[in-house]
Amino acid sequence: MSENQIQSIGTTPATKTLTARCYCKAVHFTLAVPLSSIPLKVHLCHCSICRYTHGTLCIFHAPLPSGVSPSFIAPSSLSSSLTAYRHAKASSTRYFCSTCSCHIGDVGVDDDEWVISASIFDANKDDVPAVWDIQTHVNTASAPGGGLYEWLPRVNGKEMKVWNPRDGAENAAIKTTTPGREVGIDGEEVLRAQCHCGGVSFTISRPKAAMLEEKAYEPWLSPVDPRKWPACLDACDDCRLQTGVHAIGWACIAESCIAPKVPGDLQLGGASKTFKSSEDVWRSFCGTCGASVMAYFNYGGARRQENGERLLNIAAGILRAPEGVLAEEWLTWRTGRVAWAESGMRYDAGLTEGLSEGMAEWGRENHGEAWGFNIG
Repeated sequence: MSENQIQSIGTTPATKTLTARCYCKAVHFTLAVPLSSIPLKVHLCHCSICRYTHGTLCIFHAPLPSGVSPSFIAPSSLSSSLTAYRHAKASSTRYFCSTCSCHIGDVGVDDDEWVISASIFDANKDDVPAVWDIQTHVNTASAPGGGLYEWLPRVNGKEMKVWNPRDGAENAAIKTTTPGREVGIDGEEVLRAQCHCGGVSFTISRPKAAMLEEKAYEPWLSPVDPRKWPACLDACDDCRLQTGVHAIGWACIAESCIAPKVPGDLQLGGASKTFKSSEDVWRSFCGTCGASVMAYFNYGGARRQENGERLLNIAAGILRAPEGVLAEEWLTWRTGRVAWAESGMRYDAGLTEGLSEGMAEWGRENHGEAWGFNIG
């Protein structure tokens, strides 16, 4: 019986098998989901905990029916392939691939119930009827200054719902404490980037005066305000399977404007781990909480200056900008197009179309146009 076949034996409820894999394939599992529960309802959580543990602007999670949990396919296993992370006040344990950092979901501390990432089931992306129903933005109050929820008002023509805990509720504490402004050793303002556990932390400075005068650096800077860095939303398959999220926001920063200095393999020390996802791509993440941290997309040297300096992609979900999640005092977001939208369309056309349209609408409403500039 194939993995995607519907199974029904005797009086046992009919189920559908869903199959997931991370980017490096060290994590491989199936879910046997009752047909009565499909499509699984997906929510996008924008809370600071999810952003800082994933490095993304939000996460895509679906609660599984009671009693349904991953069945790992050898040699993959929960104990050998995944790292568990649970902070002091957590009601669940988060699991991510120990090799590539792909988050697969959370399991409740008290009830052992799973909430699973909806972003890693390539084997089921073309299933009819669809396995997933993206419905709701949650904890948007924990994303001050705007976030991906403003870029995705609807999916497949259906308005997204928005849910936040009521004031005074136990989980209302999930709201973010506004980060303070920081200055570097030269007295100039810097932007902090830090994962949830604090195992990876560094600062970003504004483009240097010399960069503004050199033509070679022009594609590395915001075309709207050269005191800012360009940023984009990326829906490529590799990033999706490495984060466990449909799309990641990247801030593109010249490495000389990052402190401490970034090593060639991106391993900043502390809890930082790295892996080479392809011949031209290095990625780093926190080995403790699983947050994606940065990547270098070499692409034949296209993102390297003659002096050797690299343009690095920093995961926008770990930025601690006082003005809000999108760090708009530091970044110019490219809203005219989603990077690698063709990959996103193959995995989830409705979601990718919704993001593309929503980002463009947001750009026009907030900045007068949807910028479609190239980066690097």
